[in-house]
Amino acid sequence: MLKRIIFCFSAQLAICHGYGQDSTRATALVRSSSIENKGLFPRLFKKKDTAGIEEKAPASVPFAFGDFSWLNGTSRKTTPPLIDSKYFTSDITLDLNYTRSNNNPIDNTVVGSTALARNNELQLSFLGFGGDIHVDHVRGRIMMQFGTRSTVVPRNDGSSYKGQYDLQTIYRYISEAYAGYHWDTWHGINLDAGIFMSYIGLFSYNNFENWGYQPSYTSDNTPWFFNGLRLQTFPTDKLKLELWLINGWQSYGMFNQSPGAGYSIYYRPKEWIDWVFNGYYGKDDQGAPGRYRLHTDNSYELRYLNRKHGFVTKAAFSITGDFGFENGDGVTPFGKGSRGKPGYLPAQNFISGMVYNRLWFGEKQKWAWTIGGGYMHNPGQYLVLAPTGYADTLYQQQTGAGSTFDAWDMSTSVDYMPSQNITLKMELVHRKVNSMDAAPGTTPLTGYFAGHGGVTSPTGYTNTGAYTYTSNGASIAPPLSSWGGWMPDLRNSESRIILAVIVRF
Repeated sequence: MLKRIIFCFSAQLAICHGYGQDSTRATALVRSSSIENKGLFPRLFKKKDTAGIEEKAPASVPFAFGDFSWLNGTSRKTTPPLIDSKYFTSDITLDLNYTRSNNNPIDNTVVGSTALARNNELQLSFLGFGGDIHVDHVRGRIMMQFGTRSTVVPRNDGSSYKGQYDLQTIYRYISEAYAGYHWDTWHGINLDAGIFMSYIGLFSYNNFENWGYQPSYTSDNTPWFFNGLRLQTFPTDKLKLELWLINGWQSYGMFNQSPGAGYSIYYRPKEWIDWVFNGYYGKDDQGAPGRYRLHTDNSYELRYLNRKHGFVTKAAFSITGDFGFENGDGVTPFGKGSRGKPGYLPAQNFISGMVYNRLWFGEKQKWAWTIGGGYMHNPGQYLVLAPTGYADTLYQQQTGAGSTFDAWDMSTSVDYMPSQNITLKMELVHRKVNSMDAAPGTTPLTGYFAGHGGVTSPTGYTNTGAYTYTSNGASIAPPLSSWGGWMPDLRNSESRIILAVIVRF
């Protein structure tokens, strides 16, 4: 009996991906205290007892046939959470970082990242706390968030500027909040409504679950959350099929008059293989109601070494490729005609990829080393993270149909994991923009990342020079002319070091 309980709990965590790829939340749904009874993932099939009487038995838990804690974007914890009761399972994460850029901006502002916000300072990036509520087949998840990410991530959602009421303010401290119901069909069916995490881009929103800290462009420029409906189905214990009906692409509201839709497919035929396929359709361009977006996101992860003894005891890699485009209202996926000629339509597409390799060392695997990187090609700049400060104003003036953005990055990190509850990380990152052309008739940017002069003001502060503020605390810069010719200092590359302490209970 004890072995069965231990196995069941490990199975839960093998498919519970925190904020990341597979938000199955099995920790909340299949508890070792109830799996002997009806559970929440059983498929009813028949077996005979010793008396020859047919009885119902629960189906196997999805993905519980193996240990998937090695996956990029997945929690490595196989130990119990702080609270795991009949009705509630807790989830608590604290993520603190210190980062220093070789550009050393005087305003300490990081540009082009959702994982980082401030240079040369110790910052609380993410405090997430909450958990899963489960009463019979009714389920819910509430996760609050505080720290710099509660500002950095919502600021990239332009849908909140449509209409009245400040959506960024009311939602910014919620990372996940949904309620739903579970059916004991196949290996489980879940229907949820609310805000839930996106799986596009492989990396998890919770950096405790990632091999690296600063995500490559593929993950950093694709959604971290969706707002709407989610239907999860598990036809077998190796397959998940999921459908979304949502407000839009990482948007609290809708840009136009129709919702977005998407799908997610997870297939794990073996313990050492993971296939991920995601797709999205929506109309997410302000002022272009006839323009639609298609996006596909595909990943493959392979654990190619797993042994108990030796210097390197485990090794795995992940590879991700994304392709998408927009079409209509003046743009086509790959362009039509020549610029300046009649009938010209500029290209608007997204092509990106990233590859990471990770090694674990020693029998207890307390040390790990990751190396990887990726690239992004985004004509139209429709998925590029907007800079902040004055750089945001200049960016908005030059972006749009006919603009281009090509960039690449690479990183390497060393993790020390003395227990399953803590990760100490040191990471080196280099990011480079190869080209950033402006839309026709606009003034191009001189760079993208913050240089030494920063993007805020000549002094680096917002409490000088007639800055004003919105109700959600965002600063609004005065006209550039008020600074006597000063301009934000923008560069096309940066190298940085990141030190992080991440704790999860």
